[in-house]
Amino acid sequence: MEFAGFTLRNNLFVAPMAGVTDRPFRQLCKKMGAGLAVSEMVTSNSLLYGSAKTLRRANHTGEVEPISVQIAGADPKMMAEAAKHNVDNGAQIIDINMGCPAKKVCNVMAGSALMQHEQLVGEILDAVVAAVPNTPVTLKFRTGWNIANKNAPNIARIAESAGIRAVAIHGRTRCQQYTGEAEYDTIAYVKTLVKIPVIANGDITTPEKAKHVLDVTGADGVMIGRAAQGRPWLFREIEHYLKTGEKMAPAPVSEIHAILMAHLEDLYDFYGLDTGVKVARKHISWYTKGLIGSAAFRKVMNTLPTVALQRQAVDEFFLRYAEEHEHLQYEDNKTTEEALAA
Repeated sequence: MEFAGFTLRNNLFVAPMAGVTDRPFRQLCKKMGAGLAVSEMVTSNSLLYGSAKTLRRANHTGEVEPISVQIAGADPKMMAEAAKHNVDNGAQIIDINMGCPAKKVCNVMAGSALMQHEQLVGEILDAVVAAVPNTPVTLKFRTGWNIANKNAPNIARIAESAGIRAVAIHGRTRCQQYTGEAEYDTIAYVKTLVKIPVIANGDITTPEKAKHVLDVTGADGVMIGRAAQGRPWLFREIEHYLKTGEKMAPAPVSEIHAILMAHLEDLYDFYGLDTGVKVARKHISWYTKGLIGSAAFRKVMNTLPTVALQRQAVDEFFLRYAEEHEHLQYEDNKTTEEALAA
């Protein structure tokens, strides 16, 4: 797929998620079939450029190109400076966050709160595009601020006029947060209005759902967020299904075990042992969510204080699980999609 001046493996994108899409997770998703992975959002506040969190989020050492970095803020000048700063530090695509619904982001008029102020949206986009003229800029936003104000079509037009190279749209309003079901009619309408690529996002949890969303929206690609947590192989499953029309055979437990262990080692290396063991807990929980017999394991695992104990617990769980099940089995005979939604 041609995207923002780059040739991607496919049209499958990893959604930027705070606290999730760090470098280890992005690298893993790309290895497992994603065409592009967008970083966690980086602040536009220059006073925080030197903080440990910001420096870690800006660490792209060894990352598979292209490197897409998402910036967040509400001041055009600060956003322009943030774009230049990140390009100077390795970003090859700048993505602007106007989709995050979190209160702490919206309370400072950033993220999806910006959709209430279309003139300011235009000023920010113009400033960022002008600041990095040789770097493509993309935009992620929602269908609107609330149900009564679905202004995604207007935002998309403003974006195209400003020189934004592609847009990703989450099929919910800011006020919906992540409740209810994503709708795709608004995304389909936006696709008819602009010539730049449109990426559909929201509730894409299976290969079949990915194809359905592409079919009903006419979108150029799909962006997957929460469904990939603990299931990075979802990208290769979707890629295979879109190419062949057939579902891949489920990965054996032994392979899932190996994927998780490699992910954990990358986390320990990236964060250091003390922080790494804490960050790893949520990933282990996602990998095992809904699996038969996993609740007790997670309860114990979340109390383990060291990397050595964490490694041992994960190994023991999956080795025992592999003796009883060839593939992942969910409680109450739930499908993978039902287990993820629970």
